[in-house]
Amino acid sequence: MTLHLEKSDIPTASVIYKALADCYFSDCYAFHTEQKARKSLQIWLDHVSKTPAWVNFLMACRNNIVSTMGLKNLGHLGAVDVNKSIDDYKVGDRVGIFTLHFLSENEIILVDSDKHLTVKVSVYKACNEADAIAISTVVHVHNFLGKLYMLLVKPMHQLIVPSSIRNAESIQN
Repeated sequence: MTLHLEKSDIPTASVIYKALADCYFSDCYAFHTEQKARKSLQIWLDHVSKTPAWVNFLMACRNNIVSTMGLKNLGHLGAVDVNKSIDDYKVGDRVGIFTLHFLSENEIILVDSDKHLTVKVSVYKACNEADAIAISTVVHVHNFLGKLYMLLVKPMHQLIVPSSIRNAESIQN
């Protein structure tokens, strides 16, 4: 099966949809997977474990630059505990660079917040289609630094997310 990835609206049935109010930026990429039995958290863990090397390089560059401005060094997307079972994750746990904010079989929401912005990422499985997946990002900026940061990050985000999804799903299938 060839991966058909498309930019789409954030699903209205998803929990993250409620976070759209007053957001500064949002996007969503939807696709179908042959791995129908995976829970949303497993999909995220599969994706971050296969983060392309060039994305990790960009994250390292980002961390070096923003640390001079007093922002957090996030580390790498895939810096997760590989020995932890997905059944052991609870709301509030760290999952790589994010904190698990919402957890169900069909959706997870991961959050990272710093003084300049708050990022929420959702992996959502449509209840009516077991193979339909939507990965959404919602960003709320807190100040001018957040707007400046997004000006620089938005174009990279729009390259990184689809590339990472394609990479992870091509390895899965």
